[in-house]
Amino acid sequence: MLSLLPVAILAGGFGMRLRPLTERVPKALLEVAGRPFIFHQLELLREQGVGRVVLCVAHLGEQIRAAVGDGARCGLAVSYSFDGKQLLGTGGALRQALPLLGPEFFVLYGDAYLPCSLQSVQAAFHAARRPALMTVLRNDNRWQRSNVLFRDGELRAYDKRSPRPEMSHIDFGVSVLSRTVLGRRTSAGTLDLADVFRDLSLRGQLAALEVSQRFYEIGSLQGLRETEEFLVRRLDRA
Repeated sequence: MLSLLPVAILAGGFGMRLRPLTERVPKALLEVAGRPFIFHQLELLREQGVGRVVLCVAHLGEQIRAAVGDGARCGLAVSYSFDGKQLLGTGGALRQALPLLGPEFFVLYGDAYLPCSLQSVQAAFHAARRPALMTVLRNDNRWQRSNVLFRDGELRAYDKRSPRPEMSHIDFGVSVLSRTVLGRRTSAGTLDLADVFRDLSLRGQLAALEVSQRFYEIGSLQGLRETEEFLVRRLDRA
């Protein structure tokens, strides 16, 4: 079994689509299936064999640190990277967290529950010999707008901002990055991870692994309801 890389969780968003639920509570701490969502995420990571997590936080981030602490109660080592006064964006938050992450690391979003094999994702990343890998799901605009052109096992294009009609896959939400991808971007300020991925795809440097299990997310009210239903069923089966 592979020793899994550290995991960065991007949990600094404002949760605008969930207002007023997120006016005083960050998305990561919204109660889902009986407990704050972040604990469902961390439990899933521990079950897969992850040992170390870095939470990239901003909006109400101190609440997340107060709830999770050092991660010992979850069987993990958890540390924190705060944006500071200026929001850095998803890519900027990762760039700031690089000293805590090491040369290679997983990236997840703080509002997503992603039941896939991290062992398989990491193995595919190393086999691809490229600086980044994105998991992709055949979507056909079912859950959100498809943004990936994936053919013959290869990611041909990724564009979240201007998706093309021929794109039938979507970014599933689990990625692996080499720090060199962000280390080359030395300018301070906001950086969106979607732009980093788009640029990598244009240069043929973004590998992909197709997964079959759908993703769950709490970024919207509908997503919150669907995720609650899924996690209740999962807990009932446990």
